[in-house]
Amino acid sequence: MLQVTNDGVLRTWFDSLRSAETARPAELDGLWADLETLDASEMLGAWRGGDFATGHPASALLDRVGWHGKRFDSLLEGHPLICRNPAGELYSNTAAAGGGHSSLWNVGFRGEVTATMVYDAMAVFDHFKKVDDDTVMGIMNGKLEAAFGTADPYYFWLERDHA
Repeated sequence: MLQVTNDGVLRTWFDSLRSAETARPAELDGLWADLETLDASEMLGAWRGGDFATGHPASALLDRVGWHGKRFDSLLEGHPLICRNPAGELYSNTAAAGGGHSSLWNVGFRGEVTATMVYDAMAVFDHFKKVDDDTVMGIMNGKLEAAFGTADPYYFWLERDHA
């Protein structure tokens, strides 16, 4: 694990992995290890998102449904799949979200307690760590094989949606 204390270095590393044609999970795990944990309450609000180019099947699924990001109205009321319809309008895609809603909790993951989104109808968790005040990195894990055909974690990012 690379021990980095400079937030600018972490942001540069994050940006280089986010824009890379291919991002290896080992590199993403290294970045994850150096990021700060978050409290669940820090995730409240609207977020737009994307993923790292790992080739994970979740990426193709999210493209098909027009995924824009996530929205957390409270700790117990989350919308994991905010999507764009053909007219470009945002909506909460409850049909594609394995039950449609989620909640936020502080959960232990890889030896640290951090903000985690728990899907209401699936044994799947999105763990978050802070890149900066408006950006988080996420790792989806849990029982992914049923939904995506692989047990490999899915790496993604969210930025506050100020629109």
